Order: sequence, then structure tokens, then C-alpha cells
Amino acid sequence: QVQLVESGGGLVQAGGSLRLSCAAAGRAFSTYAMGWIRQAPGKEREFVAQINWSGGNTYYANFVKGRFTISRDNVKNMMYLQMNSLKPEDTAVYYCAAGPRSYYSDYRDFTSWGQGTQVTVSS
Repeated sequence: QVQLVESGGGLVQAGGSLRLSCAAAGRAFSTYAMGWIRQAPGKEREFVAQINWSGGNTYYANFVKGRFTISRDNVKNMMYLQMNSLKPEDTAVYYCAAGPRSYYSDYRDFTSWGQGTQVTVSS
């Protein structure tokens, strides 16, 4: 298990950028796959992006391809989500998640979760 804390959320205008960070505590961090999942008001959680343990493989939801970039720094025990060209529909609580598999086809199978950080995009 790893402990996860997100930061970097806030209010931004449409077209703007934010970078979310996820700080991880736990010796297993560098071996875990990690992901970002979001939940908009009144909606179910949805997968945003995933990265494997080395950072060599990344996966994105279609609605963020070309706008968001996931990355990680295993020396600093950090994961990031660079979000560009933000849209009002990106407004949501963004959660950091991690798990010991090399890849998760279902984000609900991630075993460790942070508390979330709010992202609000105004039009």
C-alpha cells in the first residue's frame, strides 16, 4: 500500500492550464502503476490517465488526449498531471490512485486512493 496526497487544484478560466501533483509515501511506489480519475458533480467517477511503474507506458481517456499529460518521478515519489486547454466540462474532483499491477483495465481496481483535489474551469 502507498499513501497518496493530491495538490494543485484550483479555479482556472477555459483555455488555461493547471498541473496536479500526487505525493506518494511508501516503499512500493516505484513499482506501482498509477492513475488519475475524476468525478464531476452528479456523475460517476471516470478514468483520466494511467502510467506504468517506469513511466514508459501511458494511457489516456479519449476526451483528454492531446490536452493532458501524465508523468512521474520515482526519485521524488511524485506523479503529475499537466492539464492544458482546459474546458468547463473538465470541472471535477481529481483523484490520484495506485496499485501493484502493471496495468489496470478498470480504474476501480486501484488499491490506494488519495482524497482528491478540486479543479474548476470557468467559461
